Amino acid sequence: MSKALIVWGGWDGHEPEQVAAIFERILKEEQFEVEVSNTLESYADAEKLLGLDLIVPLWTMGQIEQELVNNVSAAVQSGVGLAGLHGGMCDAFRNNVDWQFMTGGQWVAHPGNDGVEYMVNMKRGSSPLLDHIEDFQVKSEQYYLHVDPAVEVLATTRFPVVAGPHAANGPVDMPVVWTKRWGAGRVFYNSLGHHADIVDMKPVTEMMRSGFKWTAAGKELAKSRVSSATEVYTGMADNQN
Repeated sequence: MSKALIVWGGWDGHEPEQVAAIFERILKEEQFEVEVSNTLESYADAEKLLGLDLIVPLWTMGQIEQELVNNVSAAVQSGVGLAGLHGGMCDAFRNNVDWQFMTGGQWVAHPGNDGVEYMVNMKRGSSPLLDHIEDFQVKSEQYYLHVDPAVEVLATTRFPVVAGPHAANGPVDMPVVWTKRWGAGRVFYNSLGHHADIVDMKPVTEMMRSGFKWTAAGKELAKSRVSSATEVYTGMADNQN
């Protein structure tokens, strides 16, 4: 069985415990062996992380020790998958740019706050990962993110929906779902999921199901590849002062 670790905590407003339970259900349906933890110290055992197939971060804001970020990063670089959503992955540890570099983006705003009605538009391209999901409407927070240009975008949403200083720039298609590579590892992110009821919507659960399976499958493929990196990347020194 593939092994997955869910680590939840941080800001309670995102209902991390409830979302962790949804993720655990999805992963067990896909025959994963799942460990659920509510402490960042779960990232302290570097060797244990290397033995996983998938890490699922679910920790909004907060602080994290640099050593723990390095351990997660090293595991993903070795081929362990990383998959998460909303603030639990891309608004975690705002002061740690190494985490943001690995995950592919950082939340900066949600104009209109919760309750904005907007479309999620699937982007058909080189990846068939979400080809089974159609465009859908959601009423929630619409995430505006600063995004790594290296990501492969699988879904977008159109800004602006509500008034604000950003509207002066005209229409912008903001990534909602993306994938990227981190060393030999695969990374999957979905900006939806402000509350557990949004995560439990069928299109969202199916996005996450596909993301979990795709990222975890990269572990086996990584075994047959030689990484182009000569050593494990451990971040930017000026981020660690």
